[in-house]
Amino acid sequence: MNIQNIQLEVIQSDIDALDVDIKITQCESLDQETVRGTVAGSLRDAQENRARSILFSDLGCRNSNVPLGGAAKIMVQEIMRYARMHPKHSLERIVFCIKEDEPFQIFDKAIRGYVKHLQEDLGPGPYVTVDIIIELEEGIVLIERSNPPYGWALPGGFLDYGESLEQAAAREAKEETNLDLVNLRQFHTYSKPGRDPRFQTVSTVFIAQGKGTPRFGDDAKNLKVARYEDLFKLEYAFDHKDIIREYREQ
Repeated sequence: MNIQNIQLEVIQSDIDALDVDIKITQCESLDQETVRGTVAGSLRDAQENRARSILFSDLGCRNSNVPLGGAAKIMVQEIMRYARMHPKHSLERIVFCIKEDEPFQIFDKAIRGYVKHLQEDLGPGPYVTVDIIIELEEGIVLIERSNPPYGWALPGGFLDYGESLEQAAAREAKEETNLDLVNLRQFHTYSKPGRDPRFQTVSTVFIAQGKGTPRFGDDAKNLKVARYEDLFKLEYAFDHKDIIREYREQ
């Protein structure tokens, strides 16, 4: 695997047996923000020291509430960001090393599949996305994400080639919530760098009423209809709490 001239390797081995410039084996704490920050900080240090190789273990995530596959995706996201932000980077090789069989298989599959998805399906970005505030009588529809970044979020996703933003909103709503949309209209577009911790996205947010029985799809972990008075009691992914706050104010 290769990202911007950086060779990625997933190796089943004893960490001490590998010859690399930098080895990162643990996080200070084990949550998705700390994993992301540890990888990002390590890559910055590698850049400052002109290191050519760096090794990451699973950072202890197999013993945490961060799924091992999710940790692998967070690492790939930060490597992709680093490579794009530093086109004249010094790194030539990044090694992911896990010794035990089952964690290695999970890590290997997640990294290979996610790199392929980012490079072949999504392309270099920035990415165009949609999010939908789906109104029901008792509240708005939220999904719990099964991939990093974790948390509650508005239904939505990436624009497919050949479809309009409105078509993407209707498709994503149906796929993620089983609902059809009525009275679909644009709210705002959000483009602040960093709003999506994975990569740069520009999202147009829609408002619509939902028609049907809400049910979460394959990409979600759970779905709930959050009452308006409970909206700010939840932990959200992306900038969705800010979006919902603007929606409630307007």
